[in-house]
Amino acid sequence: AGTGKSTFAIQFLVNGIIGFNENCVYITFEEERNQIISNMLQFGWDLEELEKSGKFVLLQYAPEMVKELVAEGGGVLDETIEKVKGKRIVIDSISSFSLLYQNEYERKQACLKLFELIRRWGYTAVFTAEDELVHMENAISTELEFEADSMVFLYNAKTKGKRKRAIEVVKMRGTKHVRKVLGFDITEKGIVINPNDVVEV
Repeated sequence: AGTGKSTFAIQFLVNGIIGFNENCVYITFEEERNQIISNMLQFGWDLEELEKSGKFVLLQYAPEMVKELVAEGGGVLDETIEKVKGKRIVIDSISSFSLLYQNEYERKQACLKLFELIRRWGYTAVFTAEDELVHMENAISTELEFEADSMVFLYNAKTKGKRKRAIEVVKMRGTKHVRKVLGFDITEKGIVINPNDVVEV
């Protein structure tokens, strides 16, 4: 909590819209739609206006609903995704979805089906997850981590009595990347990384 996951994810989408004219989809299982829209205005990102322009779609689902849609092979969600004809999608968060399954095998299979849906749609996807859930034995399995092309960790580290946010690219398949944990700030422009601020976490 407090690492900036949602800001990171939506900044990825907004960058796609503004910088590359790519339509985008944001699916949330946890936060209220109005709260997300309100929070992002502080960065100058008017998600309602982007929706009206047809460049952005914000979908709020209960994890149980997505479980049913995945079992159906996409269902109603398929229609929405195909209508958007987008390039980027965010699922916030995969942790909430995975916790619906008590059996580890069922959990892994459900997550793999969700990944397959994303590939079928042809989107570049960002999944957020809680750190403790990624590494707990009864949550997302290590095997699923190998399914992802990239892994980025966000930290809200406590050092000398102060909290400091930091980012680490753990892997980025086929791409050279910095192998340091770097500090970042959440500014009025969103997340800004300081390449000279190496953080110990």
